[in-house]
Amino acid sequence: MVPAERFYAACEHKSYDRVPTYHASFSSRIASIILGREAYVGGGVQQWREAVALWNGPDAHKEFLERSLRDAIDLGTVLDLDMVRVAYWREPEKPTQRIDEYTFMYGDPNGRWRVMRFDPRTELYQLIDCSKDYQQDLESLEIEVEQQEQAVSVYNPGPDSFVEISRAVNAYQGRRAIPLWGVALGVPYGSRAWMEAIMLRRDLVERLLDIQVERARKTISAAAPLGVRVVLGGMDLANNKGPMYAPSIFRELVLPRLRKIVEICHRFGMYYFFASDGNLWPIADDLFTEVDGYYEIDRRAGMDLRKLRERYPHLTLVGNISSHTLHVGTREEVVEETLSCLEVAHELGSVIVGCSNLIVSETPEENLFAMLDTLEMYR
Repeated sequence: MVPAERFYAACEHKSYDRVPTYHASFSSRIASIILGREAYVGGGVQQWREAVALWNGPDAHKEFLERSLRDAIDLGTVLDLDMVRVAYWREPEKPTQRIDEYTFMYGDPNGRWRVMRFDPRTELYQLIDCSKDYQQDLESLEIEVEQQEQAVSVYNPGPDSFVEISRAVNAYQGRRAIPLWGVALGVPYGSRAWMEAIMLRRDLVERLLDIQVERARKTISAAAPLGVRVVLGGMDLANNKGPMYAPSIFRELVLPRLRKIVEICHRFGMYYFFASDGNLWPIADDLFTEVDGYYEIDRRAGMDLRKLRERYPHLTLVGNISSHTLHVGTREEVVEETLSCLEVAHELGSVIVGCSNLIVSETPEENLFAMLDTLEMYR
């Protein structure tokens, strides 16, 4: 089997010659260890790199985009992954001021602005200051929703919208699965204003979710001719204790829109995979009976691979090696966790094994190779 065949066998609940693999995300440092050169992949580091590139001009930005795609493709080849992430975090807005090597201002210095700073150790690019009107409240959410409604009404994705996917499909000659990334659905995670809106302005939440469905419809239909068969969507909605809002809210507001997106995917012969960190058991029967797959499976929040496979036999599962274990666990703990995932994959099928979330920059090299070597030896 070639890697793509192996991956889609898991989606179709067929047998595979060896367990398929996919890792949700790599920090730049970890990818650089694997490639033997500085790798342009990652989270906040890529947002900062793009800020630098935009600041330095169009040629620098073009080079940034080319290098980012090349390194993501090379990473998939070197690791022989069955599905490959080819698009990482972006920050396409050009800064208005460079404060120092790691700090940029965005927006109008005399109006609405924010300041972002990069931490090389953690590879995070975080908000450190902003104007008062940058912070969200219910009034600003209404303006935001109106702007998004206008934007989605004129959103018309074409071939130029999927350059990374097209080039990756050509580079791999169809041998590896390439997902359509970021078809999100949900209430923005970590936003106090949106949590208030759930209780006080449900109409705004419904309008936001409808925008996401319409954007998904246009994106999926435009990407279908590329041969993409997996859509990675969802949105973080839980922590280790459970969902951030009542299961009834998920059932009433999110679930009907989720069904629409899944229906659109199926119309084009695509699978819809849902991602969220945290404990999803309180909404599991609602969520997992609707979607085709589940990724970013949070082992530390109680999302057990075997229990999921046995309770939802139609569901394809991706991940379940914990970023936390890779980061702070012993080599033996990493090997044990990797083997436990492989055991379920071999025994019950329909499992793609890998790290569920970002392999963080401070992950010990020994732990990285403990996982990779165990996967290669026992998959």
